[in-house]
Amino acid sequence: MSETTVKKQTLERSHLEMLEKLLSTMKYGTITLVVQDGKITQIDKREKHRLKD
Repeated sequence: MSETTVKKQTLERSHLEMLEKLLSTMKYGTITLVVQDGKITQIDKREKHRLKD
């Protein structure tokens, strides 16, 4: 049986800066990371705006 190797990936500084910026400007919503071959290829932001009665 072959041994499974898990590589620890580190985030690039630009990705961390983008995530910080998105999080700091958001009150409600989601941020989705799209990963391919162990690397972030896309960051999606879906923001919700709550309406008051």
